[in-house]
Amino acid sequence: MIHKAGKTPGHDPLRTGRHPGIRLLIVDDHRSVLRSLAGVLRDEGYLVETAASAEEGLRLVDRTTYDAIFLDIWLPGMDGIDALTRIRARRPRQYVIMISGHGTIETAVQATKLGAYDFIEKPLARDKVLLVLSHALKQKRLETENRSLKDLVRQETVMIGASVPMQALRQQIDFAAPTEGRVVIYGENGTGKELVARLLHLNSARREGPFVEVNCAAIPDDLIESELFGSVKGGFTGSTENRKGRFELADGGTLFLDEVADMSLKTQARVLRVLEDQRFYPVGSQRPTEVDTRVLAATNKDLEKQIETGLFREDLYFRLNVIPFEVPPLRERKEDIPQLLDYFMEMLSPHHGKPAKIIPREVGDRLLRYHWPGNVRELRNMVERWIIMVPGGRVELSDLPRSILDGSGASRPESRSWQEARAAFESDFLTRKLRQYGGNISRTAAEIGMERSHLHRKLKAYGIRVGATRGKRGGRREISDAARGRSVNR
Repeated sequence: MIHKAGKTPGHDPLRTGRHPGIRLLIVDDHRSVLRSLAGVLRDEGYLVETAASAEEGLRLVDRTTYDAIFLDIWLPGMDGIDALTRIRARRPRQYVIMISGHGTIETAVQATKLGAYDFIEKPLARDKVLLVLSHALKQKRLETENRSLKDLVRQETVMIGASVPMQALRQQIDFAAPTEGRVVIYGENGTGKELVARLLHLNSARREGPFVEVNCAAIPDDLIESELFGSVKGGFTGSTENRKGRFELADGGTLFLDEVADMSLKTQARVLRVLEDQRFYPVGSQRPTEVDTRVLAATNKDLEKQIETGLFREDLYFRLNVIPFEVPPLRERKEDIPQLLDYFMEMLSPHHGKPAKIIPREVGDRLLRYHWPGNVRELRNMVERWIIMVPGGRVELSDLPRSILDGSGASRPESRSWQEARAAFESDFLTRKLRQYGGNISRTAAEIGMERSHLHRKLKAYGIRVGATRGKRGGRREISDAARGRSVNR
């Protein structure tokens, strides 16, 4: 029986809506406990099923999903501890609340180690039962929401594009992510440098640790040191409490220094010291703080030119620039635009509660001619604007921005179709890469992440001939592109 605090109203069908869809199971061999506990829970609006043995309870678990299970420890035949073990093996995330009239600390500890959420002793008190159940359901809801958020993060940290430079970038991430090597990610604004940093973190051994981002360009010079290294109470004017900095918050994980070239020389010197010693002094503190943090950096500037002009420390450059990454601008991988359009439509439409739009071919062709100064971010923003503002189910030419319609941002030479744009880009990209590596097929294939035989087929398809000549240094190769000067039509 359940001891009730105050008067408990009888079962009222109108009250079953208080916890819609919450399904519970009670497993106990005492019929009086089953009746009274089920009655209390039904009065609260829960859907309740009962079982008089562990074996019967397991059969119900096999065919029904329960939000929580009340499980007695002392049962005829299979006891509650064995039943708990089997339930958790079949449903690892199942919430189980153990109940017993002969509970001991050892039994409670054993049940908790096996995955029980909590342990309640008989005689059961109504308020205690409802409180424990409420906490269990709240915890379950939070874990479900957390998994959903993680799934959303994984969805938004997908690198879209099958172009050659994107394949090469993925390969670089695969190689560098599992290591502790520091990476500088170069690229124009809007190309996805933060995405690359997140992928490096998510594919590293630090994936369970924090990913902390600092936009060095957005923090004033007089505050960036306290942002990075933290501060103690009274460490500077206006500091009223101890505050952890980004380096400490990223301990055990990854710190991403975005727009690292915009740090002052003074701050650069302190960052350099942290990279060397893995320790620092919070602003106003005389006690060092030690951290284990992997540092990634990104910039849209040429750091070597910044060094020449005295705006960036050379020693910090060599500390950070262990593995340089280059994120290509969208205009250099236009064959990825159709896939990006599909991805953004699919991802953003549910967010705004609107259906995805159809993008006709004439609109797609205009997009291919555009130079995309804002890169992937500009494309994403435009797709989101279509989803929100275009009233029909189809994007028309009139829905395009003026810069695309009047050709002010057009690329040259213009392409007439998706296929032509892809072929033109690949031909130009492969030509430049072969020239960069002196016509060496094996090295070019390795650097761009392509099989050597596949590269040979591409060169043949585009009419790119590699002729060996010997220059002053010997062994230099020059490239004759038979496709140069003619229209690429694949």
